[in-house]
Amino acid sequence: MTRDQIRLVQASFRNVLPIREQAAALFYDRLFEIDPGTRGLFADTDLRSQGGKLMAAIGIVVHALDAPESMVEKLKELARRHVNYGVENRHYATVGAALLWTLQVGLGEAFTPELRDAWASAYNMLSERMMEAAREAAPGHATTNFLGQLAEGRAGTLG
Repeated sequence: MTRDQIRLVQASFRNVLPIREQAAALFYDRLFEIDPGTRGLFADTDLRSQGGKLMAAIGIVVHALDAPESMVEKLKELARRHVNYGVENRHYATVGAALLWTLQVGLGEAFTPELRDAWASAYNMLSERMMEAAREAAPGHATTNFLGQLAEGRAGTLG
């Protein structure tokens, strides 16, 4: 990620914070729409509480973009837990698509193509590290990065 992309993501996240509950609800609605099979991963989960955890995790990552190495161990731990929850490699692409769509809806006209690219880069960095850790935890976990899947049309749609 470039310095400008980091700045854009961090600045735009400040605009997401006031709508974080709505953003989390939008995110999960979109995720389940793009990939209905993901609903089963949250069968015993209070989505309102999970939405709060999601937004907190995004906030931690956004603030750590200046020093991504500081979050590597936490991302690895998170990825290992996600493998145990049944998360598969393909889910990273649908999560990324749902995130970008949520930001597009939540930020409206402020979600410019430049900002979209910045968030996609941030998510790609995050998902690559998590998929690497998942592969270590569960050998055979295939990896294709989020941007590659998005370009190939395998990451869901934003429309």
